[in-house]
Amino acid sequence: MLRHAIALSACLSLAPLAALASPRIDALLDAVGMERMLDLMRAEGLVYGDELAADFLGGPGGTSWDAAVSAVYDTDRMRETLKSGFTDSFDEDMLSPLEAFYGSETGVEIVALEIAAREAFLDRDLEDATKAQIPELQASNPEAFDQVTAFIEINDLVDQNVVGALNSNYAFYVGLMEGGGFPSDLSESDILADVWGQEGEIRQNTTEWLYAFLLTAYLPLEADRMEAYLDLSRSEAGQAFTRALFAGFDEMFIEVSRGLGMAASRFMASEEL
Repeated sequence: MLRHAIALSACLSLAPLAALASPRIDALLDAVGMERMLDLMRAEGLVYGDELAADFLGGPGGTSWDAAVSAVYDTDRMRETLKSGFTDSFDEDMLSPLEAFYGSETGVEIVALEIAAREAFLDRDLEDATKAQIPELQASNPEAFDQVTAFIEINDLVDQNVVGALNSNYAFYVGLMEGGGFPSDLSESDILADVWGQEGEIRQNTTEWLYAFLLTAYLPLEADRMEAYLDLSRSEAGQAFTRALFAGFDEMFIEVSRGLGMAASRFMASEEL
């Protein structure tokens, strides 16, 4: 899963979503650390808001901008959107092997390692340093590197994350356009061309981030436990779980990104007045 918007609920034009997940799905998402992961994604999003302000507002956005970004990265809304997308894409008949794995000692350890790595990567300097060390980590830990490569390939993590990022970028531009932040003569095909033009850079950055993050998470894991995780990922239940997670995150990031675009357009308009 990769990282990646203000609206205030009015900007999103969506009523609060009802919690559609069953108690067993709720429990599974709790077991994989979803609550903490959403908190970390919110923290990442607040930093991203500063970057957006620099790019679109010409500098710090101020307290009003910070409040708008914080409102978009509302973890309650993010959670319900993710659960809705997940539940719509997942067959509960697949739950038992997932419950067994994530309730096991191996599953608990893996979730803890993934969360710890995500927490560590809130430090951008550490993230950048880890990326620079990927060749060294490959040379010194060839078995672990091969297992991480297998994990990425089995779960189609590069393509899935690239598609998610492209969808999010498109949603951001749509939000900008809906809010009047783009010229009125800009067409949908113009936006699509611009978004697709980012594909190569996004793919490269995604691949680099995945290796850095997953190596940080899984290097402490014993090889046989990582093999058990790979076996789960290859299974029908594991594949269904991964697809449903991506469906849920895609819905969540599209909603967030569109809201960010609409908010940015509001602040751009206010600066022009």
